Amino acid sequence: MRNTHGEIMNTSKLERRDFLKLGTTGLAAGALSAGCATVGAAPKLPAPNLQAPPTQPASARRVLGRTGIEVPMVSMGVMNADNPNLVRAALDGGMRLLDTAHGYQDGRNEEMLGTVLPGRKRDSFVLCTKVHLSTLDRQTGLFSADTRPEEIEEKLDISLKRLGHDHVDILHLHNQTVRESVLHEPILKALLKAKQDGKTRFIGVSTHKNEPEVIRAAVEARLYDVVLTSYNFRQDHHLEVQRAIAEAAAAGLGVLAMKTQAGLYWDKEKQKPINMKAALKWALRDPNVHTAIPGFTTMEQLQADLEVLGDPALSPEEAKSLEPQKLAGLYCQGCEQCLAPCPEHLPIPDLMRSYMYGHAYRNREAAQSLLLALSLPRSPCEDCATCPVVCAKGIDVRERIRDIVRLRDVPREFVI
Repeated sequence: MRNTHGEIMNTSKLERRDFLKLGTTGLAAGALSAGCATVGAAPKLPAPNLQAPPTQPASARRVLGRTGIEVPMVSMGVMNADNPNLVRAALDGGMRLLDTAHGYQDGRNEEMLGTVLPGRKRDSFVLCTKVHLSTLDRQTGLFSADTRPEEIEEKLDISLKRLGHDHVDILHLHNQTVRESVLHEPILKALLKAKQDGKTRFIGVSTHKNEPEVIRAAVEARLYDVVLTSYNFRQDHHLEVQRAIAEAAAAGLGVLAMKTQAGLYWDKEKQKPINMKAALKWALRDPNVHTAIPGFTTMEQLQADLEVLGDPALSPEEAKSLEPQKLAGLYCQGCEQCLAPCPEHLPIPDLMRSYMYGHAYRNREAAQSLLLALSLPRSPCEDCATCPVVCAKGIDVRERIRDIVRLRDVPREFVI
């Protein structure tokens, strides 16, 4: 069953599904008990049966800045995938760059890639992973006083063992939101050491919100080679992101785009899917975006992305399909206008991202992992008679928080 770039449908493990139906409501009626499993439990796909991949025009390949690495404009975000056949099909179909992270699927994402890559020429793929430091404060975006830069090397060594390689091509400092952390000198030294030790060829930084500040800090540091940023047509500040991306490209940095599908749906009920090919083409219109990393979990979705490589031009009809609709959707752009009015000082953008993982991507594991990493009161939103938070995009913040936080209490074995 198609699930538009990020959902994973499961028709097995009925006992787990039935338990969740009996034990939870709300989210269980949607993401948890709709017959869905996370990436770790998705049904195995058949052997690749793609149509012949379309010919890639020269314009469909770009160079990642001063790295000199040439890649197709569409690459694979591996986060939601758990099937080796899908990755093999992506590589055989012409994709080259694979993006994973140390924490995806509690490490199983990297382990899965480690079963795919043996036997392939090392220069035939570009391997990217990301490390998130445990002492990064999610509310301030700053590293705490007890930050251990050594954690970068420790996690990278584990990632390399999982992947079965002695180095990656790009190592990202994951999920940065403020300039100070991007320029944190002990962290920069640790990243540079990984590069000097030959454990990564290049270093980068990824960002889900406050993207212009993070991108410009990466330029300022003069040490980063690559930036990975959220970039999509639904961002109110996409023009500012576009300007920052242009500055990064002009400075020689490679630019990767994520979250290009903007939450997958126009509506919370998921009755109005966003035109995925059009959304991807929108981001790729920008010549300073060297590649995008949409997540896909089915052969049908992979085929659609390969078709974008064969025809990356955004048609007038596709552009029209992206015209704004007055629907809250499932994408939080992280504008942070919601933070000041909240009397509980909740990390609302992170909670909305968890909601998107759980409801749009149907990736309960990622949603729960993010929730557990946040410093939340036991019953957020329960003590407020009314909610003073007004979302710029019309999201019912209180409803979504009360819905998603219940996922914290689901036993881990029923999530992975």
